[in-house]
Amino acid sequence: MWRYVLRRLLQAIPVFIGTTLLIYAMVFALPGDPIQALAGDKPVPDNVLETLRDRYNLNDPLLVQYAKYMWGLFQGDLGENYTGQSVSEMLSGRWAVTAQLAVTAWVFELVLGILLGIWAGLRRGRFADTLVLSGTTLVIAVPVFVLGYAAQLVFGLHWQIFPTAGTDDGWPMSYLLPGMVLGSLGLSYVARLTRTSLSENLRADYVRTANAKGLSRARVVGRHALRNSLIPVVTYLGVDFGNMMAGAVVTEGIFNLPGIGGQVFESIQLKEGPVVVGAVTLLVLIFLLVNLVVDLLYGVLDPRIRYE
Repeated sequence: MWRYVLRRLLQAIPVFIGTTLLIYAMVFALPGDPIQALAGDKPVPDNVLETLRDRYNLNDPLLVQYAKYMWGLFQGDLGENYTGQSVSEMLSGRWAVTAQLAVTAWVFELVLGILLGIWAGLRRGRFADTLVLSGTTLVIAVPVFVLGYAAQLVFGLHWQIFPTAGTDDGWPMSYLLPGMVLGSLGLSYVARLTRTSLSENLRADYVRTANAKGLSRARVVGRHALRNSLIPVVTYLGVDFGNMMAGAVVTEGIFNLPGIGGQVFESIQLKEGPVVVGAVTLLVLIFLLVNLVVDLLYGVLDPRIRYE
């Protein structure tokens, strides 16, 4: 087990370097001068522009800039934005909001998605199966901003079940409605994956053997068919958690949540490359960590998988 974990960690190093280099190159390849953008339409003396460019390494070649960024990153420094604010401090106050939103949405799609998938998989071809497939198709077809505004209008303004915006009510009340909106797309995919995988495994030879031995229906489904059916679901859930951390820009905007997504969106508009790169770098680390945990869970779900 530990040899496998060490091997995966070593494999993650070139992935991390390649991903962050690509992100760094794309962000700093955007047209325009970020230093000049600070002043807007006001003229800035050439010596001031040159001093600021030297301070933020903008005159160096791209690979030299990236090397200096990585050297600071290994020392726990994400750098500064172009007004002298620490990127780490700018993001620290927003991580909690995005993390709580992502966890709420992830638990919502995990629990409800698997339950709906099991319900449909055990009743393949019946009304319940048709209802789940039709409902998930509808959710997938509706854009998230439409779903968000509709949920805000119905559940927040008309029925007044949930707060409509902000984090004044704390967790979980302020995060339930945006979490359900953010997790709705993932819930649909989880339900469909669980339904398809469970339906296929229920027709497998080992399930017929378990039924022939006289095992109860609950034991056959829960102990045998469902465990194997959850392997593709766990893979999707692991990847989707990272997507939620990175892709909450629209949801945070609709519900006025001061999270990482909103900060990245503002920083792109202001051409603050260090903030964008710092936030995305941390998201890449979350992706790699979650994928490692998912791989380790395979051995729990399927004892035939060995890591040695």
